[in-house]
Amino acid sequence: MSPSERAWPPQWAHVEGEPTLAGHYRQRPEEFVVDEELGFAPEGEGEHLWVWVEKRGVTTPDLARLLAKRAEIAVRDVGFSGLKDRDGVTRQWLSLALPGRELAAGWDAGLAERGVRVLEACRHPRKLKRGVHRANRFRLRLRGEAVAEPATFERWQRRVHEGLPNYFGPQRFGPDGRNLQRAEALFARGWRKRDDPQGLLLSTARSYLFNQMLSARVADGSWCRGLAGDVFNLDGTQSRFAGETLDAELEARLASGDIHPTGALWGKGELESAAAVAERETRIVDAHPVLRDGLEAAGARQARRPLRVRIAKPHWETMDEGVEVTFALPRGAFATALLRELFTHASLT
Repeated sequence: MSPSERAWPPQWAHVEGEPTLAGHYRQRPEEFVVDEELGFAPEGEGEHLWVWVEKRGVTTPDLARLLAKRAEIAVRDVGFSGLKDRDGVTRQWLSLALPGRELAAGWDAGLAERGVRVLEACRHPRKLKRGVHRANRFRLRLRGEAVAEPATFERWQRRVHEGLPNYFGPQRFGPDGRNLQRAEALFARGWRKRDDPQGLLLSTARSYLFNQMLSARVADGSWCRGLAGDVFNLDGTQSRFAGETLDAELEARLASGDIHPTGALWGKGELESAAAVAERETRIVDAHPVLRDGLEAAGARQARRPLRVRIAKPHWETMDEGVEVTFALPRGAFATALLRELFTHASLT
C-alpha cells in the first residue's frame, strides 16, 4: 500500500458509500477561498500589531517567517490561530509583537510579489494564540461530471442535514502521505523537539489514529448516533461530558446536532471514554504500536475531537461552469473531508 493510500485510504467507509462520479476543485487559486472567522475583533490598542493578511501560494508558517523578517522581530513573536491552505486564496489574522514601536511606512512593500497582501492592521494587548478562531468560511468552485448529477447535490444536502464526519484532511499528511512515514521514522529513533519543532509529525500520527477510529465508527453508523461509554462534545464549544449510558435524552440531543460523539487524540494518560468505546479505541491504536509508543514517549497527552461537525451557512449555486458552494466549518475541520463525500478526484492534496 502506498503512503498516500495509508494516510488517506480509499477503502474507508463513506457515509453513503463510495462516490463513483468524478469532480475537480482548486484548479485555480481563486476557486478555493478561505476566510478565518475569529469571533472577536482586536481592541485597537496594545503591544501587538494584528494584521489581516491575504495570501496565495504560501503556507502559514512561511508567512509568519516572512512577516517576522519585515517587522525585524523573532518568528516566535509572530502569532497565528490556524494553519491555512497553501494552494488557494486564504485570509487570516496574525499578530506581531511590537511593544513601544511602530513599523516604518511601507514595511509591507513588495509582499505582493510573494503572494501576500496586508489588508488591515489593528493593535491588541495580547499575542494571537493557536486555535482561538471560531470557524473558517469557504467559497469553492467545483467542476466535473459529478457536479451536474442530482445524486451529488443529494449527498450535499444529507451532509448539511446530518453533519460531516470530522476526518483530518490529506493536508495533514503531506504530499503523497509522506509525513506519516516521516513520523514513523522519527519515532523509531526517538522523538526530539529539535527534529519536529512545530510538532507537525506528532500531529500527523495523532491525526492518522483518529481517522482510523472515525472510519470504524462511520462503517457501523455510530459516528453520529453515539454509543454507551462515549464522551460527548457540546456543539460549538470545547465542553465535554461522559455518557455512561445512552438514554432517550442523549439520543434526542444527538439527533438534533446539539452534541457529538468524540474520538481519542492519542497520548499519555487515561482515556476519557469507557466500556466498549475505550476498548475499541485501544484496539485500533494497538494495531499501530510505532505510532502509539512514539506519541506516548514524546509526552503527547490524551485529548478528544468530535467525530461529527455541523456545516454552517451552506449554499449551493449552479454556475455557467460547474457549481459554487459556500459554507463554514468549525476550526480544525477540513473542507476536503466534505469534498470526499461528494465525488471522486485524483488528488486530495
